[in-house]
Order: sequence, then structure tokens, then C-alpha cells
Amino acid sequence: MVAKAQRHRQIIKLIESGRISSQFDLAQQLSRVGIDTTQTTLSRDLTEIGVVKSAAGYQVLSAMLASGSETLPVDRISSLTATVRRLLLEVAIGGTQAVVHTPPGQASALAVEIDRAKLLGVIGTIAGDDCIFIACTTNSAAKSVARRLQSLSQGSAGDPRTSRSQRRSPAHS
Repeated sequence: MVAKAQRHRQIIKLIESGRISSQFDLAQQLSRVGIDTTQTTLSRDLTEIGVVKSAAGYQVLSAMLASGSETLPVDRISSLTATVRRLLLEVAIGGTQAVVHTPPGQASALAVEIDRAKLLGVIGTIAGDDCIFIACTTNSAAKSVARRLQSLSQGSAGDPRTSRSQRRSPAHS
């Protein structure tokens, strides 16, 4: 049985080669290099690595696995910040939802990063081609998430998982 980290590295290598157009193609290519896997495991691997399929094909969204490492990238906030700066065009609020607009074919890339960042008040995301619906716990959470994403797109510092009031030290509470 092939170690998970080794399988992940091979998946990244194959996707970066540009020869993969479907999970079936990926499974066949993995089999050719001696890695047999089920569709369920492959789907889980793609999610863990941070791979999405867009109009441009499969793309690895997160930083690559360090050579020989058995863990995935841990700095999800930096990844979110970089992706927001690159892809966020506009944010709007509608009740308990924040609505994000991206360039065509890029919504799923940003939605994955939003989900991975585990932002406070976010229940989950739904991505279309160029639009993301972010389901939030309350109207105020939707406003807060929209403000945080807008701040990240403009280069503001701070951990986007928490609100401004939660970043204060306990002595100021």
C-alpha cells in the first residue's frame, strides 16, 4: 500500500503536468505508476490537497507538499489572503449570505479557500462559475465576513477567522 503523502505528491505531479482532464484519467495515470486507488479515496485526496476543476482544468490551489512531508500546508490564512487578493472582484450582503463575485471560472478556487480558513460565522459555501454564496450564521456574521474578505483584498492585516473585537487581549474585554 502506498503512503498517503506519496500518493498526494504523485497526484500533484500529474495535475501539474496538464495531462489530467478527469478523475478517471488521474486514476489511470496513478495506476501506471503503481498506485491503485478507489474513486472515493481519490476524491478525498483531491479535496485534501486543495484541487479544484475549473474551465482551465484541474488546479492545485494550496501550497505544494514539502518534499518528504506527510502533512498538508497549515497556513490556510495566508492561502486565503493570496487567493482573495487574486480573485475577489466584489462582495455584497443579502441577509445571512455574503455574495462574492470572481472572474469567470474562478469561484470554486476561492470557495475552497474560504471553507478551509474556517472563518467565524461561516456555515459553508456554494460556488458557481463566477459567484460564491457564503451561508453565514446571522445577518451580522454575513456583514463581518464581507468586511473581512474586503479587508484581505485590500491588504489589511489580522487573522480573518476572528472579528476585530475578538482580537483584543482579554485585559481589554
